[in-house]
Amino acid sequence: MSTRIDPDFNKKLSAFGKADWNECFHCGNCTAICPLSETGFLFPRKGMRAVQMGLEEKLTSDVNPWLCYYCGECTDTCPRDANPAEMMMTLRRWLTSAYDWTGISSLFYRSFKSHLALIVLFMLAVMASFLVFADFNTPLSSEGIVEINSFAPIRLIEIIDLSMVGFLSFFLLSNIVNMYFKVVIRDKSVRVPIHLYFVKIWGGIFHFATQARFSKCEDKRMYWFMHWFLMSSYVIMFIFIVFFLKWFQTDIIYPWYHPQRLLGYYASAGIIIGSVYFVWNRIKRDKTIFIFSHHSDYLFPILLFLTALTGILVHIFRLSGLPTATYYMYMIHFMFLFPMVMLEVPFSKWAHLAYRPMAIYFANLKKAALQIQYNRKLAPAT
Repeated sequence: MSTRIDPDFNKKLSAFGKADWNECFHCGNCTAICPLSETGFLFPRKGMRAVQMGLEEKLTSDVNPWLCYYCGECTDTCPRDANPAEMMMTLRRWLTSAYDWTGISSLFYRSFKSHLALIVLFMLAVMASFLVFADFNTPLSSEGIVEINSFAPIRLIEIIDLSMVGFLSFFLLSNIVNMYFKVVIRDKSVRVPIHLYFVKIWGGIFHFATQARFSKCEDKRMYWFMHWFLMSSYVIMFIFIVFFLKWFQTDIIYPWYHPQRLLGYYASAGIIIGSVYFVWNRIKRDKTIFIFSHHSDYLFPILLFLTALTGILVHIFRLSGLPTATYYMYMIHFMFLFPMVMLEVPFSKWAHLAYRPMAIYFANLKKAALQIQYNRKLAPAT
């Protein structure tokens, strides 16, 4: 079987992050020190070697970059300062573009100007829609309550939400199918029995919900907690907006201890604190994992922060009985929310939230299938 080699692959990859791939001389220290590397899934050295050899097609079927949680221990101990941790992050960006059949991810990661321009274009489209169709003179109710559902009719917002979810689901799921084809189907060395798809799915769900693999990384409890806090807050807010919008966006003002408000406060706090933590550490650059930053490492948490902040201000203005401030802030809130969901989730940084658990799922499938094949080979001899 022939193997296709692209001698210029490392140059193409440099557009996604780390620029020089030649420092590594394959001492194996990074793989030996990594607490997450294991038999059958050896990284970062294996990925570095494939990059240097130009094995682009082989790398598209590799889940190892997703199994790395970027704790930075490999970079801290690398004798050549090759920064293997950032290499794995760069490969994750590139893999996101490799799964994306539209080419949008590749454009976003390779061009900051294009990425920012499309975000601004979406924001202007949202603003124009509100200015044309919304009534910013909607008065207070007879009880003195800001009627946000009269300014932004709940039925219309539901339709917009469902349209966003449909858009997001189509592109993200089609990219995951592409990932599955590259990682599992195209790998002729292993055949996965049907029953394993059901047996191993819970592992992916567990790691998605807990980020438990972080526990193997030393002295990274704060990093794990902030990562999990931000992720869980975003998921709660997303579920609220998509599936419980009538309960979340209501003209009824519940007491502070009501679950609607408590969950909203939790989600808002997690998004604000988490996004500030990651952006601030990238600005300080005093930890290995924050020394190098790609523009996508800033754009998504900033958009997320501004979405949460404007949502909090909408809540404050509404409780204060300020209709005009509430309505304009609601428009600004949507201006940040719309491109964040439509662009960042399926095509950029936040796509990692879907690809990592799927990679763990696919890795567990292949590991279990290989074990079955190995046991079958041993069976006649026993």
